[in-house]
Amino acid sequence: MSRTTIKDDSTGQEGSVAPRTASGSRAFALMLVITGAAGLLAAWVITIDKFKLLENPDNVPGCNFNPVVSCGNIMKSDQASAFGFPNPMLGLVAYSIVICVGMSLLARAAFPRWYWLTCNAGTLFGVGFCTWLQFQSLYRINSLCLWCSLAWVATIIMFWYVTSFNVRNGFLPAPRRLKSFLGEFTWMLPALHIGIIGMLILTRWWDFWTR
Repeated sequence: MSRTTIKDDSTGQEGSVAPRTASGSRAFALMLVITGAAGLLAAWVITIDKFKLLENPDNVPGCNFNPVVSCGNIMKSDQASAFGFPNPMLGLVAYSIVICVGMSLLARAAFPRWYWLTCNAGTLFGVGFCTWLQFQSLYRINSLCLWCSLAWVATIIMFWYVTSFNVRNGFLPAPRRLKSFLGEFTWMLPALHIGIIGMLILTRWWDFWTR
């Protein structure tokens, strides 16, 4: 049986049979590389600052700007080591993998369904973990970390675009109308997601921002 390789596109057209393998478009590949690099940069900076805090608890991270935008408060919290080690160390691995996937697509590699579903599961875990961290940051720690925010944005974008890719290529079951919508308007989903988080941040510290 021959293997079918298709390119990611935005037409939303549905074939009768899902492809055995799929290779993303150049734009999709660049999205993975850029968001992976942004997340990796954030994780790297936070990791360095975390080690500095471990060496010297009085160290003040460079992204401490005021009582609200205070990376130090985030790094000193229990939530910053949810799995028993600093959270950004997990990001160093995860975002590096995303960059590798994007670079492979730029080299015109094609991957099977199980690979893309595994990638989707990883981004789903990432966006779920970020959602938990967002809640902890806003309503438990009561501080905001700009580098963490960059990682949140990167993770949200990659999650929605990977999910859209899998739906449009038939790796995830979905009605034809949803495939057609994602072919044109995938960008709306991360934009709405990030906009909601932005509104939560704005309203959480409204008195601080407007005084």
